[in-house]
Amino acid sequence: MLKAVILDDEPKSIQSLVWELSNFSNEIEVSESFTEPSKALKYLKNNTPDCLFLDVQMPTIGGFQFLEQLDYTDFAIVITTAYDEYAIKALKHEAIDYLLKPIDSDDLKHTIEKVKKHNERFINADKFERILADFNTKFDKKRITVNTDGKLLFLDVDDIIYVESDGNYSTLHLQDQRKIVLTKKLKEVNTILPDHYFFRIHNSFIINLNKIKEFIKNEGYVVMDSNHKIPVARQRKSDFLEKL
Repeated sequence: MLKAVILDDEPKSIQSLVWELSNFSNEIEVSESFTEPSKALKYLKNNTPDCLFLDVQMPTIGGFQFLEQLDYTDFAIVITTAYDEYAIKALKHEAIDYLLKPIDSDDLKHTIEKVKKHNERFINADKFERILADFNTKFDKKRITVNTDGKLLFLDVDDIIYVESDGNYSTLHLQDQRKIVLTKKLKEVNTILPDHYFFRIHNSFIINLNKIKEFIKNEGYVVMDSNHKIPVARQRKSDFLEKL
């Protein structure tokens, strides 16, 4: 049974969607529903559903802003809204589907099928990635495994110069000038990189400590082997100096 969470500031919309889900499918159930984004954020920090039905327009935090505040999005995202102009933006935020209110029963059935397929693919790929990541952590601390473009890459940590955040994505900048884009936030990438090699020097950057060429103290940035200049966040400066 798939577990779903609903976030919508209108209680009637939640009631309607719960009714639709319970009456038209025996494969998905609503485990929690929220009208306040802050409570939903708190819940999702400790719980991972199979699917999140997310309203776009909410008075405190908009749906897309809400997604940007999540540490992880290891679940299917379905955008629900009364307005059709958000379709392209929904795709950019990796939503698997887009439902217009009032939600049509046939559309909802198609969405549930998409949620099922998404979770089947994710479970298989994620399980394999975690097994390899655990192996690298225990036996090969100089390699990491990343999942990108439908394939698993095995990277030597010495080949990574720095990692740059781009919202829900992160870009690995490699020694050979290649760039590898991951569908992971910087927080997630930070968990798979060995601490003794890497340091999160700024909200938007993680650097390989062995690839630092210069530290310009007065101007507050480091120069990497690739000649890229990476800013040092003030609140991280003392920790960075300790690492050095």
